[in-house]
Amino acid sequence: MGFELPELDRKRTQAAVEAALEKYRIFKTITFEEREASTTAGYNERFHGPTNTTSDQTASIAIHNVDVPAARRVYCTKIERAVARLHPKERLLIEERYMKDDYVYDWTVYQQIFNPPISAGTYTKIRWKAFYKLALALDIAIEKTSAVE
Repeated sequence: MGFELPELDRKRTQAAVEAALEKYRIFKTITFEEREASTTAGYNERFHGPTNTTSDQTASIAIHNVDVPAARRVYCTKIERAVARLHPKERLLIEERYMKDDYVYDWTVYQQIFNPPISAGTYTKIRWKAFYKLALALDIAIEKTSAVE
């Protein structure tokens, strides 16, 4: 009885990992704007609806203001822990290319950030290994499906 690593769909898995890292970058760079309760009376036409429901605007805003930043922190921590477990070269690649500035290109990473510089082919291999490990760690791996007809 042996354990085999799954064969992943490269394009779809890479897209899923890149989307997760993009979401991480957005959560880290875009500040959370808290909602505030409206204190001005509004005169709106109200149609008859269910009479057994109440709405508590202040409570729903307070819940949103606490839950959303907490969920963002949990997500960012999850990504950071997964990246921290990678091989140093893979970690350097992911951190420099996907977790810092928005406009860093692949060629910049493999020619200027890696010391000594590496080739594009080597960069692609290191990136795929990192994506494979991240996809499994974050549970976003997309396995290849065999075409059975």
